[in-house]
Amino acid sequence: MRQISLNLPLDDRQISDLAMGDKILLSGEIYSARDQAHKRLIQILNNHQPMPIDLAKTAIFYCGPSPRRPGQICGAIGPTTSYRMDALTEPLLHEGLKVMIGKGERSPEIGKLIREYGAVYLTTFGGISAVLSRCIVSCETFLWPELGAEAVYRMVVDKLPCYVAIK
Repeated sequence: MRQISLNLPLDDRQISDLAMGDKILLSGEIYSARDQAHKRLIQILNNHQPMPIDLAKTAIFYCGPSPRRPGQICGAIGPTTSYRMDALTEPLLHEGLKVMIGKGERSPEIGKLIREYGAVYLTTFGGISAVLSRCIVSCETFLWPELGAEAVYRMVVDKLPCYVAIK
């Protein structure tokens, strides 16, 4: 297993050079998105409106930060089960999404689509959300604050530990 430090955005060559099981220390700007945020992003696409996030230049992290305590950048931040987003993934891949981060398996159909689109699915560990939050340099609500933990958060991460699960 290799350990590789990568900065977003990732280009096609960087993704193609990755191998299953590689440990990635990911840095750069990422966005959280869970079920409700995915549904709203798909509505934007279906209504032919401009996408508020340049999906090709970032990563979508299937997570929702807990409320932050005074003096913290963000609360605990852990991955959610990725297969819940499977039904909503293809339109985002078509829109340019290259990097997804979550936990757990994806359906065989989504695995095939990730490979066809030249994207990558990274996993990180559940249960260590307090540790993962130490990798967050900044965190702000970006879209739909009324959704609480399901809102889209813009985060800058530094060496977020992930593993290549599908490419």
